[in-house]
Amino acid sequence: MATDSLKQDPAVLAARLGRAAEAAATADLDALLITPGSDLRYLLGARGESFERLSALVLPAAGRPGAPVLVLPKLEAPGYADVPAQELGVEIITWVDGEDPHALVADLLKRGGAPSRLAVADVMPALHALPLRGVTGAEQVLAGPVLRELRMRKDAAEIEQLRAAGAAIDRVHARMAEFLRAGRTEAEVGADIAAAIVEEGHAEAEFVIVGSAANGASPHHDVSGRVIEAGDVVVVDIGGPLPSGYNSDSTRTYAVGEPAQADVAETYAVLQAAQAAAVRAVRPGATAESIDAAAREPIAAAGFGERFIHRTGHGIGLDVHEEPYIIGGNDLVLEAGMAFSVEPGIYHPGRWGARIEDIVIVTDDGVLSVNERPRDLVVLPA
Repeated sequence: MATDSLKQDPAVLAARLGRAAEAAATADLDALLITPGSDLRYLLGARGESFERLSALVLPAAGRPGAPVLVLPKLEAPGYADVPAQELGVEIITWVDGEDPHALVADLLKRGGAPSRLAVADVMPALHALPLRGVTGAEQVLAGPVLRELRMRKDAAEIEQLRAAGAAIDRVHARMAEFLRAGRTEAEVGADIAAAIVEEGHAEAEFVIVGSAANGASPHHDVSGRVIEAGDVVVVDIGGPLPSGYNSDSTRTYAVGEPAQADVAETYAVLQAAQAAAVRAVRPGATAESIDAAAREPIAAAGFGERFIHRTGHGIGLDVHEEPYIIGGNDLVLEAGMAFSVEPGIYHPGRWGARIEDIVIVTDDGVLSVNERPRDLVVLPA
């Protein structure tokens, strides 16, 4: 368990706690109950895991009596020592084995009268959610829909971290000729890429996809023991968190020598134009579904509509996948500070596939891409 230096600015954290309390009140909630995970990291800068012992932030809705309380097992408390609790007005209460932490939370909630409606963290384990329901008698809803309205609008510090993450993963893609060549397996290439992700400033490699030839037609392939051959088209989708917790995610498509498939150049040109069109469409006031359409229409017009089999993008921040989702039917209006991927793909089952992915941030008057590597099909020496 540890905390992040980025998240220890008390003014930033206090503003987030205040907005979360206001959002809870607007949603007609009595309180938010947030266990370890990205929501707790966002609100307090504390990262960790949920175990069988309950750790939770009890955050009363604005207008309800009581201060925020961080409930911790006594043995876990040292890991939260860097949380600026005093500056934030957060009370810390510890408990020891043999005490009932769920009853403790219920007593805290009753300071403002018996609660009737509580929001629990989306990742709260059932072994805590169910006992809390029993002892409080309150209706439970998910906290995600409340907090996502805050989290999907990144502040200046978050944008700085996303830009740093984008630059770090760009440096890995710039080294691809070191790793990707004929005669090596996808797994061997993936292991080298994972090491480079850490070398270039990430805390860890969250995911490494190396999809060669027919494996590139499976968007979430991972890696395998397949030996890469001269002429293969290879999809490389990689990312991970910086020490601050903010994530990178970028995909580029490579060829090991000249592509063996005759239709690669023509198909890839369609994909490249579609991805560029979608990025150009990003601006405040546009809708999420309009960005999806901007990517999908050129691909469909070229006859590849059925080969684009996933949404155009997903939000990113402390989670690799979070709001907003760039997909048809999502009429969310984009606002400055929203960050998400733009990643159309064309996949030919049994043959080859391609994807281009950038993380973009909506600005006051347009869009900023945090990834700057070339979007052309990169032909590497075989």
